Amino acid sequence: MVIDWCLTEKLCGSSFPLLNSVNYKIGNEKLVRVLENASSHLRGLLDKQGRAGGALRIAVIGGGCSGLQYKMDLVDGPRDRDILVPSNGVNVVIDPKSALFVSGSELDFSDDLQQGGFKVSNPNAVVTCSCGESFAA
Repeated sequence: MVIDWCLTEKLCGSSFPLLNSVNYKIGNEKLVRVLENASSHLRGLLDKQGRAGGALRIAVIGGGCSGLQYKMDLVDGPRDRDILVPSNGVNVVIDPKSALFVSGSELDFSDDLQQGGFKVSNPNAVVTCSCGESFAA
């Protein structure tokens, strides 16, 4: 699917031809599912940053004591080749390589004082570290 984020001169504020088309796929909650607590917190963060139509980017990168770790950022929308997953009122974007590692995961949020924050429950993680911040698949 090719989506033009800026479709007309009125929206772009420019008379230049549209050059920024984004080619991405639409996924479903089999890839990643956002639970209610995480959804509510994400909506608040996106609104606070003025990105009500934005998304959470989840990436898997090398690092941590178990070899892989999650990187999460708030973004305006998907990039080329991303997978966009609408879940529980928010959008999640994942690059194809990271999608291999997070398939079937659930994202939750806890406001616990010591172990609070976003937490990924990943069925593909065969090893996790004791702090819960990294994994091996």
